[in-house]
Amino acid sequence: MPGRPEIVCICGSTRFVDEMRMANRDLTFAGVIVVAPGEADELITNEQKTALDALHLRKIDLADRVLVVNPGGYIGESTSREIAYAHATGKPISFTDPV
Repeated sequence: MPGRPEIVCICGSTRFVDEMRMANRDLTFAGVIVVAPGEADELITNEQKTALDALHLRKIDLADRVLVVNPGGYIGESTSREIAYAHATGKPISFTDPV
């Protein structure tokens, strides 16, 4: 196998957890290494959200490109920040739905 597989970081609103899981599965079966947002089964504190948001930016750093899961074109505040960060660091960005 020549070189390493592509690494893709999935970004998107937590309201689209099922869609992000499907994208993760599809990319994984296509031979891509997927880095995805952390998930929590319960409400998280503001401190935990801040820590998870910072961690997700590091995940973007690891990726070759970013895939934004945005059904209906929806992009929330956190995802907008992640897109701006990915853009500023020169990462290619694609979207599942037109923006």
